[in-house]
Amino acid sequence: TTAAPSPTSRYFTLNFTLTNLQYTADLDAPSSHKFISTMKVINHYIDPLFKSSSISSAYTGCKVMRFRSGRNRDDTGVDAVCSYRNNVSLARFDREKVYHELSTMTNGVTKLGHYSLEKNSLHVNG
Repeated sequence: TTAAPSPTSRYFTLNFTLTNLQYTADLDAPSSHKFISTMKVINHYIDPLFKSSSISSAYTGCKVMRFRSGRNRDDTGVDAVCSYRNNVSLARFDREKVYHELSTMTNGVTKLGHYSLEKNSLHVNG
């Protein structure tokens, strides 16, 4: 007999723009205090969203990979990689479903904790 294959991790990207976080050069340096503290705050807001979404049973976390300058001086783009276990409880990763859930949970892509989101900036896996 062969053992059942262990669930493997799958990844997807999460991108959005914060309109009330001014982009500064220290957000470009992953070792800077500003990068680390901002990443922790964003993860603090993102995690509960996924933990109450349709992928909650398989969700294993998100990691902010970089911040980037937004279109306006006060905007900061966020690029994160999120992971989930590819297991039976999640029939398949449905990025549109996850996008709609996140959209609803962020007041129509306008709020993430104390941050304001740019309305059309949320992208799940793309």
